[in-house]
Amino acid sequence: MNSSQQAAIRSFGKILATLLTLAVGACSPALLNITVPRAGYSVHRDLVYGPAPRENLDIYVPDGLIAPAPVLLFFYGGNWDSGSKDLYLAFGQAFASEGFVVAIADYRLYPAVKYPVFLQDGAAAFRFVHGNAARFGGDPNRIFLAGHSAGAYNAIMLASDPHYLKDAGADISQLRGAIGLAGPYDFLPLTDPGLIAMFGGRARKETQPISHIDGKRPPMLLAAGTADETVDPGNANRMAAKLQSFASPVQVKLYPGVGHIGLILSLARPFRGRTSLRDDMANFIRAH
Repeated sequence: MNSSQQAAIRSFGKILATLLTLAVGACSPALLNITVPRAGYSVHRDLVYGPAPRENLDIYVPDGLIAPAPVLLFFYGGNWDSGSKDLYLAFGQAFASEGFVVAIADYRLYPAVKYPVFLQDGAAAFRFVHGNAARFGGDPNRIFLAGHSAGAYNAIMLASDPHYLKDAGADISQLRGAIGLAGPYDFLPLTDPGLIAMFGGRARKETQPISHIDGKRPPMLLAAGTADETVDPGNANRMAAKLQSFASPVQVKLYPGVGHIGLILSLARPFRGRTSLRDDMANFIRAH
């Protein structure tokens, strides 16, 4: 990842609403939520998984579950310094409508915290979801992580470095698989001052998911758009090659002409025809 891409990540959270507006024609995240169907699922909001103010999550439960369902825990992007679960109603609906229980977690952000606190929060959220999945109709033996951009880093790091889940009182064996959407997994050296401050240095290998693949890991799906100018799509290919070198099951999905925001937008109901991402994610979850 070059310096201009790091700068793009650094500014991504601050311009998210603007980019969404440009992408969908005067549609902010809040306006996008207006287009999301409210029928077919219920939402349990602001469930606390830790003591800090941002350590809470929402759980989307499909109506009429007759058997324990797969569970998908999602971390949004925003450069680790911005974002809110309240903007991702479209994600919750997209997969609740597939029959999955969906959790969308807030986590602590820079500059209030630095690496690795957002990973520790993600691990605590996973522990909570594993311990409470059955309460909401979910199967604790079929939990998947997913994330977009910075959130993809969080999800894939938790699936790559087992110590975060272990330290939180969970275990990587409880994770059935992980999905990264437009994520950075191999992006050293850092050149952006904000990222250097956030991660505690320019070239700390331990901050990179790819550096923690030293054995077989849970199945992963790594998706990216070929027109992504914020996070180099090559991150997915490099991460997949490292996983394959240890016989870990991994799929790479590259969507031609799709950009960084376009990828996550393609999960929202008005834009699903632009990629097959929703089907690809649902098929990955069902296959594992």
